[in-house]
Amino acid sequence: MLSQSPASTSMAVQAKTLSLLGVPFRSTASQPGRRKSLKLSCKSNGDDSEQDYLIDAPVSVGDGFSFSGGKYSDGPSRSDEWFKEGKIVRAHRVLGSGEKAKDPIFGLKMGSGSQAPADTFRWFCVESGSADNPSVILIHGLPSQAYSYRKVLPILSKDYRAIAFDWLGFGFSDKPQPGYGFDYTLDEYASSLESLISELATGKVSIVVQGYFSPVVVKYALNHQEKLNDLILLNSPLTAKHANLPSTLSIFSNFLLGEIFSQDPLRASDKALTSCGPYKMKEDDAMVYRRPYLTSGSSGFALNAISRAMKKELKTYVEDMQRILTDKNWKVPTTVLWGQRDRWLSYDGVEDFCKDANHKLVEVPTAGHHVQEDCGEELAQIISSVISKRSQI
Repeated sequence: MLSQSPASTSMAVQAKTLSLLGVPFRSTASQPGRRKSLKLSCKSNGDDSEQDYLIDAPVSVGDGFSFSGGKYSDGPSRSDEWFKEGKIVRAHRVLGSGEKAKDPIFGLKMGSGSQAPADTFRWFCVESGSADNPSVILIHGLPSQAYSYRKVLPILSKDYRAIAFDWLGFGFSDKPQPGYGFDYTLDEYASSLESLISELATGKVSIVVQGYFSPVVVKYALNHQEKLNDLILLNSPLTAKHANLPSTLSIFSNFLLGEIFSQDPLRASDKALTSCGPYKMKEDDAMVYRRPYLTSGSSGFALNAISRAMKKELKTYVEDMQRILTDKNWKVPTTVLWGQRDRWLSYDGVEDFCKDANHKLVEVPTAGHHVQEDCGEELAQIISSVISKRSQI
């Protein structure tokens, strides 16, 4: 985790506070031999003639969290490098009135980063391996990014076409303000996943999904069993004890308090990713996860919306997933991988569930909730082994 001096922390807080109030902030940080001031204007992305709320600032300015649009220096960052590895895929039709999005706190118009596209959403995807190989789609959990599979992709790419993507609202994918084209409900996520997979792969695929988005993927899979070769679940909510969000995530669903906390990159990314297991975040990796929250308020508002949807709908979705995976008509070969150092989801009942449903269970003793972060290389080998064995049957 990056360390900041008290002076720099105070300066960032002043910048954020003053920018929200519409007051320009001037930095008087001293430099050897001279004093230099930095003026931050309170304008958003888009037309400079419009006085938009400073929730999506130009990359060159930042939005009060940072003076450079989420970058701590002018040099290349891991976030920039990761973005260059990927591509933008358009999928899932935008539904809405076409009105300009406004923030839920002050009701002022937000910048372009929080507005829905005119037609279809833009998803950030990273693909490795030959297009002639069998496709494996890697799906991140809440609140993560495709970046979490960075250790898995190069290993799988030797024998498979491996694809990881950012869900809408996360990473580099579109993050429209809730109520203006996408409301972040679980039904919408299931529908949008269908659109994306249809765009990514015409043939059959294997799917790996981690965490709280697993029920969404299982609902999609129920209606597309002929599309799937395998389904691999990583620390998914499988029992009644798993039907509630942990306090670290449910706090984002609180009225007003959730909007405030979801704008904090340390609470929204660092704490959420490191409080659920043994994962220790490196500085370069932290900058990738924080970047969306540093450059735009839209990431925080999206996290707030999905947390509220999860809190409201997760119990029903978990019950549906239990019913689907234990039904005799379920034909998709399913494997459950479980990091046993998960601090969010209890292992109690997982073994019995897999036994009753006749699904293979693979225990990963050293991993926590985000298995791909703790044991990426090992996970890639397990995934490859599971898929290759299925293909030989």
